[in-house]
Amino acid sequence: MNPIFLILIFAVATVVGYFIIKNVPSLLHTPLMSGMNALSGITILGAIAAVGLSVIAVKQQDVILGQVLGGLAVIAATINVVGGFGVTHRMLKMFSKKKKGDKQS
Repeated sequence: MNPIFLILIFAVATVVGYFIIKNVPSLLHTPLMSGMNALSGITILGAIAAVGLSVIAVKQQDVILGQVLGGLAVIAATINVVGGFGVTHRMLKMFSKKKKGDKQS
C-alpha cells in the first residue's frame, strides 16, 4: 500500500478523533477512558503481529526496521494501557463509598 495513503488515513483519523473527544462531556471521560484502554490492548496485538510479519520481509533492512518500529509500538501501547488503567482506577476510587472506620487522607 502507498505510504502517502497511510499517512493521509492517520492524519484524518487524528483530526476526527480530536474533535470527537473534544465534544465529550466530562462526566463520560472515565467510561470513555476504559473503552480506550481496551482499544489500546488491541493496538498491542496489532504491533506484535507487525513485528511477527516483519520477519517475512524480503530485505534485511525491512526486517530490522519492522522489528524496531513494531517494538516501539508495543512499548508505547503498553505504557498507554497501564497509565490509562491507573488513571481510571484513581478516578473510580474517588466515587467509592468510605467505610465507617476509614480516615480521610
